[in-house]
Amino acid sequence: MAQVIVTMKIMPESPDTDLSALEKKATHSIHEFGGQVGKVDIEPIAFGLKALKILFLMSEEKGSTDSLEQEISGHPGVNSVDVIDVRRAIG
Repeated sequence: MAQVIVTMKIMPESPDTDLSALEKKATHSIHEFGGQVGKVDIEPIAFGLKALKILFLMSEEKGSTDSLEQEISGHPGVNSVDVIDVRRAIG
C-alpha cells in the first residue's frame, strides 16, 4: 500500500506551555504509532499562543489516526489535536 503524509496541529493549553517538551512527547507517540516525523513547525496563533504543526509519514494500511489523536490529547498541556491535512505520497 501507499504512504500518506499527515499534518497534525496540536494546540497547547496556554502560551506558557513548554512546546519543546510537547513536541518530544508527540514525536514519541507518532513513532510508536508507526509514523516517521519529517517536519515540525511552530505556528503563531494570537496573543503569544503558538501551535505545533507536525508533518509525518505513515502507512496507508494504518487507516485512521483517531487513536493517535486521542493519545496525544491525553498529554499534559495539550488542549486539542486536529489532523488538518492528509495526502498520498508519490514515489
